[in-house]
Amino acid sequence: MKDFIAAEDRGVLQAHQLDSFEALWALELAAVDEPNTERGGYSSVSRLELDGVAYYLKRQTNYLTRSWLHPFGEPTFARELRNIQRYQKLGIPALRAAFFAERKVAGERRALLLTRALDGWQDLEHWLLDWTARDEKQRLAILRACGELARKLHDAKQMHGCFYPKHIFLRQAGDGFDAQLIDLEKNRRLVFGKRDRIKDLEPLLRRAGSWSETEVWSFLQSYVGSGGDPNDWRNRLGARRKHKEARH
Repeated sequence: MKDFIAAEDRGVLQAHQLDSFEALWALELAAVDEPNTERGGYSSVSRLELDGVAYYLKRQTNYLTRSWLHPFGEPTFARELRNIQRYQKLGIPALRAAFFAERKVAGERRALLLTRALDGWQDLEHWLLDWTARDEKQRLAILRACGELARKLHDAKQMHGCFYPKHIFLRQAGDGFDAQLIDLEKNRRLVFGKRDRIKDLEPLLRRAGSWSETEVWSFLQSYVGSGGDPNDWRNRLGARRKHKEARH
């Protein structure tokens, strides 16, 4: 995959001589959490601040995903970049990529992805803390933002694949909330219609266990908009949950 640099980030990266794979790879930065060693490789995330602009620099070695297009594997960041660019074209709110590049070095497949930090945003897990102590107006605004985000995603014929509270980021905007998605590695096109949509929604509602039935209904109303039946989706979600519970 070709190197990528976002037009709006080119200037600041060039000013710091960080507009190349080699320069970004060589940076000595502390990891923000424990490196991931799944897939037989290594992947880490560090924070980088340049002239008041904050980024997350993700670097990986031999951390590959396989598909029929890439039977021998490709860096997971390459797939994530494609999905970030796809979301941007489709108008689905999501994180922004600033730089991507991959190299083969001494028999290793290395890749890095630089994304804009979401400073000022908090994931849904944060907003779920002390959920019942939050005022009703704020709770309803969050539910509406999450439902509308899910609708934009699925109306664009995309399935996130990890539609969890930790991957939905929210920011207060007046009386409401803006919402966007991160972690797009597992995104794919909707293939099986409502079944795929349910596979996205059910894990979110299961993990947002503090939402009452009335609040789930409010979420579904925002999800279907004016032209759908929330009751149909509630029944489908309930059936999937019962099916999953029966298997365990």
